[in-house]
Amino acid sequence: MSTTECGTELDLVHERRGPEGRLAIVMQRTKSVWRAFRNRLAANSLYDLDDSQLNDIGITRHDVVIALDRSGLLDDPSRLLAGAARQNSRSRFMAMARG
Repeated sequence: MSTTECGTELDLVHERRGPEGRLAIVMQRTKSVWRAFRNRLAANSLYDLDDSQLNDIGITRHDVVIALDRSGLLDDPSRLLAGAARQNSRSRFMAMARG
């Protein structure tokens, strides 16, 4: 099931069941905010790792700082960190291919 299908189902439940549908939407949004908060705490703990440990997982300390700065308090910084890890991986691969 794609995200759009899930959103569509929630909207249909909301229209069809009244308060129960609204409760389902509130619960889904609460789970989303809680997940983002947990991931933010995990990203904060990444800052405590040393540079070699961060390098092992494919990110730099600068990547962690940027991800935490660019995401709001209830936003999920893990998406930014995953993107940085992918970009760092591509850069390393290209450097190895050249040299």
